[in-house]
Parts: sequence; structure tokens; C-alpha cells
Amino acid sequence: MMPAALSRRAQELAAKGEAFVTATVVHAQRPTSAKPGMAALVLADGAIEGFVGGSCTEHSVRAYSLLAMESGEAVLLKILPFADDAGAAGADVVAEDGTVTVQNPCLSGGAIEVFLEPVLPAPRVLVVGDTPIASAVVRIGAELDLDAVAVDGTDLEPRAGDLALVVAAHGRDELHILRRALEADLPYVGLVASPKRGTGVLAELRGDGVPADLLARIDVPAGLDIGARTPAEIALSILAKIVAVRREGAITAVRPAAGGGELAPAAALAVDPICGMTVAAVATTPSLEHDGGTIYFCCEGCKSRFASEHGHAGVGD
Repeated sequence: MMPAALSRRAQELAAKGEAFVTATVVHAQRPTSAKPGMAALVLADGAIEGFVGGSCTEHSVRAYSLLAMESGEAVLLKILPFADDAGAAGADVVAEDGTVTVQNPCLSGGAIEVFLEPVLPAPRVLVVGDTPIASAVVRIGAELDLDAVAVDGTDLEPRAGDLALVVAAHGRDELHILRRALEADLPYVGLVASPKRGTGVLAELRGDGVPADLLARIDVPAGLDIGARTPAEIALSILAKIVAVRREGAITAVRPAAGGGELAPAAALAVDPICGMTVAAVATTPSLEHDGGTIYFCCEGCKSRFASEHGHAGVGD
């Protein structure tokens, strides 16, 4: 069971809209220091709060937690001790069922399995307009794990990670709102309008100098053609299109940097050239600039050895 303090911390992060991963030990063999039921939170910057094993285990947990935040998919991470007869660390094995098996060259015997479950803020859908359709989009969107919020188009401020904008304002300030959404590069921009009026709006934007490739991104009439007539049916058709955009990979899982603002850099993995361990390529991982690139290490010991072997003066002295 997650300790009460850690549970409160998870609730705090969720309330702030910050992405994190809950890491729970589900199986452990001696002499691993972690026990089944132990838990930790992995934050978007790679920081780990709680305990699921020593530093060697933490490297694998951190690396695959960051990837889980990117994909939005849970992972069962199986960490095995390095096979003596392998000669070099084996490649991590990613199975289609969400299981990842890694060989950890510094694990002190035994094996450990950790379930990594990402907790991600619902992506925002900005809805402009005081109309029955706009109200229906906000109401139904909440049932689809979308943070559909009504906003004032006059001071529209999309932010990093927003998924969509729906304009259902019956012609009020539409040109300004659509331009702002296109400039913000939102994955989906929909205009509720008849085909005739929609064509007129696009012509006005084209006359104002909006490039054709940007105009092509405006979905007008907004939504899938399901023969919708009522406000709720029209909202359903629009939300179905937004869900399609979200699930087809037009937008990746949202992982805001701590405290909001710009999205944190995409998670990446690197291999320690000394021990062969897979690590997260983040600022908190020991690293060294070499031959025009950045080399990441599992610990300062591997970093110092690499520096010594490659003539990096002053490192590890």
C-alpha cells in the first residue's frame, strides 16, 4: 500500500495538473532491498519520491517512467540481474503486452518487477461561444477524459499541451480566434458553421494572408458527418473528431514541465558505454560532453572511468 504521505503528494500533483508516474513493486527476489507493495512517484523531471529499490533499480524505473509519461501507457518493468555469460548487457526487450524486460549490470542479485502507471492531466479543449452547441461540447467532453473549458475568445491564450479549439460563436470574433489557434499550432481547430459560411470565413482568412496549408487545418463544418441535428448530436460529432485526432497520434501524451509552462523535453534513453545500463537522458543523469555529443552514465564511477580512458582532464580527479 502506498504510504499516506506519498498518497497525499500524488493527490497534490494531480490537483496541480502535473504529470507523474506511480511506481509500485509487485515482485521482488532476495537480496533486492525493495519489497512488494513499496511505492514511489516519478516526476516529469525524473525526480523520484519514495523507494522502489537502490540506485541501480532507480535508473531503469526513471527511464521507463519518463517513456510511460510520453506514451500514456502503463508498463510492467522486469529488472533482472546481468547474466554472467552475456559478455555485455543485453538489449532491453519491449513486448506488445506492455512488459519491458531489462538486464541491469549493477543489480546485486535477485530480480524485481515494478508496475509503472502514468497519471496525466486531461488535455484541454478550448470552447469559444455562448451557444447550446458550445455548452454541449463542454458537458459531454468531461465524460471523455477531456478538460473541455469555455473560454473568452477576445483574450484567447492557448498553452503548451492544449489539444483542440472549438469555435461555436455564431460569427463573433471568429477570424481573430481562428488565427490565434493556428499560430499556437493546436492539433485540432474546428469551426461550427454551415458549409457556405465556412467557405466565406476561409476566404476572409486567405485574403488576410493566412497560408493555404494553415487554412487546410481548420475543420469546417466541425466534426464528423453523422447527420447530426441537435446541439448534443453536433457536439458528439465534434468530440468524436477530437478523440480521433488524439488517438491517431496527432498529439502525444501531455507532460508539462513542473510548475506549468512549456512542455518538458521528450523522454529519451541512452546507454552507459562503460557498464551497458540503459539510463534516462535527462539533466539529473551524470553526463559528459564527448566528440560533439553528450554521453550519459549510470553513476559518477562509470563517468570517471570513461573520462580517464578518453583523456578528459579533471573529470573524476
